[in-house]
Amino acid sequence: MGKLPGRVAIVTGGGRGIGRAIALRFVEEDAAVTVAGTGREHLEATVAGIRSRGGRAHAAVADVADEAAVERLIASTLEAFGRLDILVNNSGIAGPTSTVASLARPDWERTLAVNLTGAFLCAKHAWPHLTRSPFGRIINIGSVAGFIGYPLRAPYAASKWGMIGLTRTLALEAGEHGITVNAIAPGSVRGERMDAVIRSRAASLGQTYEEIERSYLEPTALKRMVEPEELAATAVFLCSDEARSITGETLSVSAGFRV
Repeated sequence: MGKLPGRVAIVTGGGRGIGRAIALRFVEEDAAVTVAGTGREHLEATVAGIRSRGGRAHAAVADVADEAAVERLIASTLEAFGRLDILVNNSGIAGPTSTVASLARPDWERTLAVNLTGAFLCAKHAWPHLTRSPFGRIINIGSVAGFIGYPLRAPYAASKWGMIGLTRTLALEAGEHGITVNAIAPGSVRGERMDAVIRSRAASLGQTYEEIERSYLEPTALKRMVEPEELAATAVFLCSDEARSITGETLSVSAGFRV
């Protein structure tokens, strides 16, 4: 038996990268999963992969910044599985690479809307169902950018600082219901998004891809990027019975990132 037997989870941003790794690992641990996001093709591919292995999964196309879409996401999960035990707020965008002085307001607002407001909306509408679960868990995917100043990435950093505050506040409000709320702060995670971030930063600073990549690796103790599967393992632990007394925390999974 896995560590999450019979539990039902929503993983936003579940079609690719970190979200996909978490969804796959949850199913390996005997949970059922709704994978949500804006890319139908990626969501359906993830669900097909899960079902081919005998797992239970459901795809829901939803922009988490749209409250009506979030409400439909929760409703479709209840229709598919009849309950909700775990919410993983993973949906996020990298946002622009720009100085604050050059930043366009719509880019700022869209980054905050997806990365932070989306987590708030999902928590808000999942709340009444999580309070009825004996295994209620919320996992917010933050970033080490939530601990530092991050030149050229102001809206992204602000959204991740905000995610830590939201996590701590939710934990205090949820405790009386037995729900734990924690955040995971990844460092540089190997994959398409990190590749795009490096390329954009290299172009903005007039440096090579290799120079920018080194700038992300040098502050880490292990001198490497984090693998999505390592974050998935952390999420499973935080959602398991073993972590029932851990709440309001932000766990850095960053290969030892320090500034």
